[in-house]
Amino acid sequence: MERRWTGRANVRKRLQPLDGAPGRAVYGSGRALFEPEDGERVVVRPPFGLDHEREYPVVRVSPLLEALAEDHVVGAVLVRLGGYAVGVFEGERLVASKVGTRFVKGRHRKGGSSANRFRRRREEQARALVDEAAEVAAAVLEPWRNRVERTALGGDRAAVDAVLAARADLDWLRERALPRFFPVPEPRLRVLERLPYDLYAAEVVELAGE
Repeated sequence: MERRWTGRANVRKRLQPLDGAPGRAVYGSGRALFEPEDGERVVVRPPFGLDHEREYPVVRVSPLLEALAEDHVVGAVLVRLGGYAVGVFEGERLVASKVGTRFVKGRHRKGGSSANRFRRRREEQARALVDEAAEVAAAVLEPWRNRVERTALGGDRAAVDAVLAARADLDWLRERALPRFFPVPEPRLRVLERLPYDLYAAEVVELAGE
């Protein structure tokens, strides 16, 4: 079994030619199973869900492709110690954003009192980053709160958790979070701008040989 995330355009390119081919398609539980008579079985789970539930006596891919083609309003919070990026996407277009950096010392490997001072300084720097990122997230995303359908969280899990826990008015971001966590590299504007490919990528599982 092979599992990977594939961009929605590539999913369409691969599956569209199979529409109507002999075999079957089963939709349910937020995913689609395709079993062509002459080809590999594959399961596709769209990132924003799939409400369609039905079984077809042929390979019917159009309900899946329609779900993948839909655009959504998504809020994004990407955080690592050292930087953050917050944004709002309408479809694949970034319509609001703010990024920032704050120096946070790396880990100190030596012992003694110097290590304790280093640790305290590092904790202070990390807390300053978390507080700043939380303030920015609230400022950028709150005006979009009634329109944002889902949120994308990424970077470092511990850092993101700390940011969301820093303010009660950020609780809604976790409640609307997509199941997938996006372990992006250093949060910069260019990284945020490239996020839509991953946002709209579907989980594809090859079942050949099972």
